Amino acid sequence: MVSDLTGTRRARVRVRRVPRCLAHLPLCLALAAGGAWAADGDDAAGVPPNGLSPQGAAAPFAAVTPDAGTPAPTPAPTAAPPLSEAVRLTELGKYFDLSEPPSQDLDKARDLYCRAAALGHPEAVQRLGWLYFKGRGVAADEAVAATLFKWAGALGDVRAAGASRAVGSLPEVPAPCLSRLGVTSLDALRARQRAATPTARPVPSAVIEQPVQFRTTPAPAEQRRIVGMVLQHARAFHLDPRLVLAIVRAESNFDAAALSPKNAQGLMQLIPDTARRFSVENAFDPMENLKGGMAYVRWLLAYYRGDVTLALAAYHSGEGAVDRFRGVPPYAETLSYVQRIRAFYPFDRHPYDTRALAAGERSWIVNDVAASSGAGATVTTRSR
Repeated sequence: MVSDLTGTRRARVRVRRVPRCLAHLPLCLALAAGGAWAADGDDAAGVPPNGLSPQGAAAPFAAVTPDAGTPAPTPAPTAAPPLSEAVRLTELGKYFDLSEPPSQDLDKARDLYCRAAALGHPEAVQRLGWLYFKGRGVAADEAVAATLFKWAGALGDVRAAGASRAVGSLPEVPAPCLSRLGVTSLDALRARQRAATPTARPVPSAVIEQPVQFRTTPAPAEQRRIVGMVLQHARAFHLDPRLVLAIVRAESNFDAAALSPKNAQGLMQLIPDTARRFSVENAFDPMENLKGGMAYVRWLLAYYRGDVTLALAAYHSGEGAVDRFRGVPPYAETLSYVQRIRAFYPFDRHPYDTRALAAGERSWIVNDVAASSGAGATVTTRSR
């Protein structure tokens, strides 16, 4: 879950020319979200980590004072629910699979996918199938790939059905790495999937503290001016302008004077502590606000190794909360926020630059990767 977008073929899909955004921003964002961006089984359109999935385009909003009588929020859990072993192995496998060299290690990716697949994890079975189909880290074998796609679909991975049809009907051949783990049939995988399925936990409360209300979109001329600023400066921060625009839209609906009940200010709704942290003197100045917000997004992407979902969750609720839960916090507001932005920006990964981090600023992800590679490194975690 910690890789660079440029490690997959979807990074080479041509991005629509950005000047067209200036005239029709909502349409441009919607087209960017719905374009052809998934390839080779890399499920940018599928279910991202923590059960979030891109939804239909949500209406833009800016937070304002809620009506009286808002129900009291249900207290948030104090401990993070543990990740299942199959999910943890799959996400680590994706790191070694999708990273660019020198981080990329297809042998480790294969082994991690195989261990997760042996627990009956559908996504791991599907991703292992793509390794065999493309010959990445293993000898290419379409029969093995077709078998894995078929098994993944039977286990519940909806993406595997299309891949199975593309490969065609071939004799069923178990993957050698699964055979070594004692898995040679779909029935064996189903049994392991049942055994590995965790006990259901209570669904987080849907009660939202200080719910947002909707405002009218600013005048097109002002919106175009803000889009122009983003297009001008996003490159300097090594950010995809579509991600920045999606955040601006979700945070303030392009209202430079937006002020939330929690004192989040301006286009990217910077709280005072974040504004000071990134040297923003006047959060209501559009240019200053955008630069401070983009600096924070760049930092979060480096901190979470290019994981867009975790970066967005931390932008909303703070990296301290994300680190504490080792994933997206189960807060209704944060879940809704991430889903809204992913509706416009569906990419799982974004390029990142670790030079944005100070010494010792590393999330728990680094520990997991180090442990998987046998490094056993101990690093500190920075919280907000």
